[in-house]
Amino acid sequence: MSKKELIKRYAVLVFGLFFAAFGVAVTKQGDLGISPVSSVPNVLGYKFPVLSLGNWLIVWNCMLILAQVLILRKSFKPFQLLQIPVSFLFGYFTDFGRWCISSVPTDMYIVQLILTLSGTALLGLGISLSVIADVIMNPGEAVVKTVANVTGKNFSTVKIILDVSYVLFSIVLSMLFFDFKIVGTREGTIIAALFTGVFVKWFSALLTKPVTELIRK
Repeated sequence: MSKKELIKRYAVLVFGLFFAAFGVAVTKQGDLGISPVSSVPNVLGYKFPVLSLGNWLIVWNCMLILAQVLILRKSFKPFQLLQIPVSFLFGYFTDFGRWCISSVPTDMYIVQLILTLSGTALLGLGISLSVIADVIMNPGEAVVKTVANVTGKNFSTVKIILDVSYVLFSIVLSMLFFDFKIVGTREGTIIAALFTGVFVKWFSALLTKPVTELIRK
């Protein structure tokens, strides 16, 4: 792979991170819950607002990187530490996105629903671009791949199991933090869980060929 192509691939990755993070921000603005993998930092953000959602996402993603290290141990490749700057970019982009749309009113449920669906679509777009870039995975996807490789289970199966685990953990934290009330995890989390994969598949089919051709020029 030439240096020029590698630079283009990382550029596509950054665009993917931007759209994915902006999608999280838009979904957050809808206030119906966000994607399963972000549900835990979302609850932590409600309880400890001294850190922004973006900062909590950085902390959470670094914990997912640590989980990979603990699972793989000596098999963990130093190259995968590039997930750390990826985590920081994702967190910063999320906070930027929240700032951009902070004035969007959400006093009507239909608006909240539109924001949730739009954010999920942007998240799907971002993930598809990151996959097309094919350089470094974000921690959320990387930990799924790690567990799948170690256990021999299908990637999709492991992702479903981990997503459900994240949501259950966020609900438990919420009930502990807020007197047995569920905060930050609602129908929007289910929408994101059900439709993110659909949008990823759709955008991948639409963009893989033209973006790959652009990268290789």
